[in-house]
Amino acid sequence: MKTIGRVVLILSLCLAVPALAAEPKLETEDQKTIYAIGLALAQSLQPYNLTPAELELVKAGLTDGLNENAKPKVDLKDYRPKLQQLGQDRAKVSAEKEKKEAEGFLDKMAKEKGASKTDSGLIFIPVKEGTGPAPQATDTVKVNYHGTLRDGTVFDSSVERGTPATFPLNRVIPCWTEGLQKMKVGGKAKLICPSAIAYGDRGAPPKIKPGAPLVFEVELMEIEPAKAAGGGAPAPGGGAPPAPGGAPNAHP
Repeated sequence: MKTIGRVVLILSLCLAVPALAAEPKLETEDQKTIYAIGLALAQSLQPYNLTPAELELVKAGLTDGLNENAKPKVDLKDYRPKLQQLGQDRAKVSAEKEKKEAEGFLDKMAKEKGASKTDSGLIFIPVKEGTGPAPQATDTVKVNYHGTLRDGTVFDSSVERGTPATFPLNRVIPCWTEGLQKMKVGGKAKLICPSAIAYGDRGAPPKIKPGAPLVFEVELMEIEPAKAAGGGAPAPGGGAPPAPGGAPNAHP
């Protein structure tokens, strides 16, 4: 679990710096950078869904680890494997909760005007019919997209970045691979992706929760010539469509 590795790395970094005051002043770049360590640690801890009481235990561990005169109350070597298991168990619980809460949203979207639902669970809503060819799963496409969570929060958008994305359809999340093949160049559509064909129970923290459905507004601009395949932006999620802040497949 990559999150565990990041947590351990950041904890190691924390051990190398002195504890900060409760209300630190961020006046220098070094102070801001050290403060950012805390933000990075917080993001990495999100999958654990810590309660306030559990967060106090984390703080105690950090305090003991930073204090050369303190003796840790547990041996990290013994508990390192348990970190991964705890993260996986918490992520599973979180995913099931999110999927349950998302059922009403998916049912509502499936009833939108013009919506069709495929066997995979993809909800496809055409916005504008294209007049060009339709891509195949092995094609590389150029698109503009806007990705949101079910509450409308934007997690990734080539539209907002002002730069279309180019990526191979066989290197994005299944929802994109399937949905883009239902479009023609020049067309626009909305793809509603249940988690099973998006980022699944792992999610893509910190922006995409485990089990979260995703909504993409996509414009298919062109299909790249075969000779151009491979060049262009990485696909979101490394197997999904644009990843938050990147092209689809390197994330979604």
